[in-house]
Amino acid sequence: MITVDFSLFPVGPGDRVLDLGCGGGRHAFEAYRRGADVVAFDQNTADLADVATMFAAMRAEGEAPAGTEAETVKGDALDMPFDDGSFNRVIAAEIFEHLPHDTAAMAELYRVLRPGGIAAVTVPSFLPERLCWALSEDYHTAEGGHVRIYTRAELQAKLKATGFVIGPHHRAHALHAPYWWLKCAVGTDDDAHPAVKAYHRMLVWDMLQAPPATRITEKALNPLIGKSVVVYVRKPLRAGPA
Repeated sequence: MITVDFSLFPVGPGDRVLDLGCGGGRHAFEAYRRGADVVAFDQNTADLADVATMFAAMRAEGEAPAGTEAETVKGDALDMPFDDGSFNRVIAAEIFEHLPHDTAAMAELYRVLRPGGIAAVTVPSFLPERLCWALSEDYHTAEGGHVRIYTRAELQAKLKATGFVIGPHHRAHALHAPYWWLKCAVGTDDDAHPAVKAYHRMLVWDMLQAPPATRITEKALNPLIGKSVVVYVRKPLRAGPA
């Protein structure tokens, strides 16, 4: 499930991409397929092991251009082990809502991004997220859960204060919002509930088949209930301190 729109975030040979808080690696894999050199960065050792296994499988199957590099690095988003300006593309998908010190992480993102480079930042959209919090205490109080709900204006203001130039934005995954509302309503751990199972099957079918009807429906609903909001930003060529 890709959240970033790669027509707004062009990636290809010659780019060095950081997937910050890569999780399962969905965006790292897409950047790798497109010919970029990729670093998948996370603090979760198990996730990184799975991502490294997938990178190896992609190399073996020729899914990435020859000579393209991909690696995993474990570390803290507030203190990344990279030199200033190490990357010309950074993806930060669904990470800042987990961090108590989100602005410090934004400053680190700014530091490792090359002047003139661009970043794609995604967080849960305000309305779908607010409903999840209202329906379930466990949704946001579980260990590693979300510590804040962003409005797009707040996210953009924090990124601008960090030094970024704000670019386009959009919302994504409207069909996933009702799934999370269902889970919050019946219990976040109750994956066996009939309604949750049925909706999950539909989502898997949609992701695998991408039928026109659901694609058109989701595109129409994204501005209203898109589960994620994506903001694209640029580090100025003449960048001051973050």
